[in-house]
Amino acid sequence: MNPQINTSQHGRLHAEAHMPAKLAAQYEQVRAQTERLAQPLSAEDCALQSMPDASPVKWHLAHTTWFFETFVLERALPGYRPFSPQFRVLFNSYYVAVGPRHPRPERGMLSRPPLDEVRAYRRHVDSHMAQLLNNAELPAQLLELIELGVNHEQQHQELIITDLKHLLSRNPLQPAYVERPAATAAGAAPLTWIILPDGIRQVGHGGEGFRFDNEEPRHRVFIDACAIASRPVTVGEYANFIADGGYERAELWLSEGWDMRNFHGWTAPLYWQPDGTAFTLHGARRLNAGEPVCHISFFEADAYARWADARLPTEAEWETFAAPQPPGGNFLEDGHFHPAPGGDQAGPLQVYGDVWEWTRSSYEPYPGYRAAPGAVGEYNGKFMSNQYVLRGGSCATPASHIRATYRNFFPAAARWQFSGVRLARDIR
Repeated sequence: MNPQINTSQHGRLHAEAHMPAKLAAQYEQVRAQTERLAQPLSAEDCALQSMPDASPVKWHLAHTTWFFETFVLERALPGYRPFSPQFRVLFNSYYVAVGPRHPRPERGMLSRPPLDEVRAYRRHVDSHMAQLLNNAELPAQLLELIELGVNHEQQHQELIITDLKHLLSRNPLQPAYVERPAATAAGAAPLTWIILPDGIRQVGHGGEGFRFDNEEPRHRVFIDACAIASRPVTVGEYANFIADGGYERAELWLSEGWDMRNFHGWTAPLYWQPDGTAFTLHGARRLNAGEPVCHISFFEADAYARWADARLPTEAEWETFAAPQPPGGNFLEDGHFHPAPGGDQAGPLQVYGDVWEWTRSSYEPYPGYRAAPGAVGEYNGKFMSNQYVLRGGSCATPASHIRATYRNFFPAAARWQFSGVRLARDIR
C-alpha cells in the first residue's frame, strides 16, 4: 500500500515549474550532477561507511532514486513495477510510515547490491520518470512532490561530498577525491561590523519559489539592535584562539561542550594536523590563514565567540543581515570543495557558500508551523529537537539550492559538515 502523501504544507513550487517540461529539465540536470560527483570514485570508495552519521556514496545514489520510486512512480505511474522489492527496505532512510528500514549505522555492510546494480536502478527510475514527466497534464500536487524530490537529491549531493571527505580522511594514504592545484595564499579583508537597528522584522519564506516546510510560515520577530561581522572567522583567527589556550580554558565552553571536548580529545577543528596541514578533498594541504575556518562544532563556534568578546547570531538576525545579499559564492558547481579566501573588498562577504554558519538558535518550528500529514511530513518536522540552525550554505551546497531563508540543522557536536562561524555583538 502506498503511503499517504500530502505536500500542501511541505514545499511550494515556483509557478513556471508547474510546467512538466521545465521540471523534467531540472530533474535531468540534478540527476546528472549526482552521477558526476560519483564518477571519480571506485566501487570500493562508494561502498564504505566511515561513521554512523555518514552514509556510503552507493547508498546516497540508491536512496535518492528510492525517493522518486516510492513517493512518485508507485503512486502516479499506472502499471509501474518496482525495480527490486528488497530496495524498499534497504534504501528507506527514516520514513516510518513507509515501513521497515535497514539500520543507519550498518549501511556500509551492504556489499550487495553491487554498484552496477544501483546504477541500473537509477536508469530504470529515470526512464520511468521521463515517461511520467512527458505528460503535460500532471496535477500540481504531484509536480510539487517531484520538485521536493529534486531538492532532496541536492541535499544528498552535499552529503556525498561531506561523507566522502570523512571517509577519505580515515585512509592513511590521504587520497584526493579530485586533483586541484594548490590554492594561492590570500589574506582576508579586515573584519568590520554591520549594524542592524532594532525593530520588527519579517523572517521565513514568502512569495514564490520552492521552499521546505520548515521555512514557513513567514512571521514577525523583534530584533534588538546588534552588529554582525562582515565576514566569517578565518583559519588565522581561529589559530590565535588555539594558541591562547582556547581548548584548555573551561570558562569559554558550555558545560556539555567542555565534556565533548574532553571525551573526544578536541584540540583543533576536524581534519587539522599538528604539522600545519589539513586534510581536504584535494589531499593534505597547508592551512591558509585567509580561508574561513570550517569543520567546527556548535560548541567550538560558541567558545570562540566568547573568547572574541562576541556571540553567535540568532537565525533571525542572520536572515535579516543576509536577505539583501544575492545568493552568490563558492558552491558545489565550482568544483573547489573547499572554502576560499573572501578577498579584501568592503561590505558583507561570503554570506552564501564556503561555510555553513552556526547560529545560536535551536531548530524549532516557526509560529503556526504544521507538518504535512503522511510519510512526507516526516521530512523535517520530527527532527525539531536537540539541534541547532546553520545558515548560508557551503562549498558543497548546490548553488540553486540556497536562499536566505534556508534552515539547515545539526546536533551541537557535529563537525564533519563544512561548518564555520560569523560573529555577532550586542549594541548596548
